[in-house]
Amino acid sequence: MQVKNVSVIGAGVMGSGIATVSLIGGFKVNLIDVKEELVRKAKAKIEKNLLKSVEKEVITDEKRVEVLENLSISTDFATISDSGLIIEAVSENLEIKKKLFAQLNENANPQAIIASNTSALRISELAMLYNKPENVIGMHFFNPPAVMKLVELIKTDRTSDEIFNISKNFTLALGKEPVEVKESPGFVVNRVLIPMINEAAVLFGDGISSAEDIDKAMMFGANHPIGPLALADMIGIDVCQSIMGTLQKEFGSDKYAPAPVFKQLIESGKLGKKSGAGFYDYTGQKQPVTSK
Repeated sequence: MQVKNVSVIGAGVMGSGIATVSLIGGFKVNLIDVKEELVRKAKAKIEKNLLKSVEKEVITDEKRVEVLENLSISTDFATISDSGLIIEAVSENLEIKKKLFAQLNENANPQAIIASNTSALRISELAMLYNKPENVIGMHFFNPPAVMKLVELIKTDRTSDEIFNISKNFTLALGKEPVEVKESPGFVVNRVLIPMINEAAVLFGDGISSAEDIDKAMMFGANHPIGPLALADMIGIDVCQSIMGTLQKEFGSDKYAPAPVFKQLIESGKLGKKSGAGFYDYTGQKQPVTSK
């Protein structure tokens, strides 16, 4: 089976980003969400991202016009029926994903690959919600998808080799670097990265050092391009807390207990860059220091 048409379900930051790189990779893309307003907003964002790609000479203006013709938006799940690959990028909420997989069972082509962009939930648990669990795989892109080269491909015990190989070839066609990962909570990157961010947040919450100095310590002492707390703001404080909560639940260890300051920030409406403030305030001109 060769993938030509891709459906991306979820028109948020990750969904629109995955749709953008898929379009540039030469695929026809159908972007779906539950509200017309959401998909129209995402389409405008994709158009803006493609213009930036022209400015950076990643693509030509002719290519931009061409790929936009391959983009469709919809709120109708029946439109996924001709897609060889369906990537779900909805919220990291199991109940929401359960409702989504019920729609997939009803509307997806039986031969289609069902890929989840989840960053922490078990792929095998999602696969059991689908009629053909052997067609389900984890395809974890990183934010922002247009910039980040890595895609984690997560196999369950039932994911077929054919589905894995087709998924790998798809990510290679996007110019990405796929890595194979056996199913495990947090996969590779989040298993290593988010606990590090969490520990930095604990230091901040305990008053050991300021956000700026914690970030500078890791940038200039560990050669990181960006500090862990500035990175937490990019990822989203709520997302970091959710991943730590999943790791704590899966491993049954307080080693993975979310930093208390995460809860404090979330209750104050400070979710990171997307809300205008987190460990840093993004409403003014000042931005976190990076080593780049």
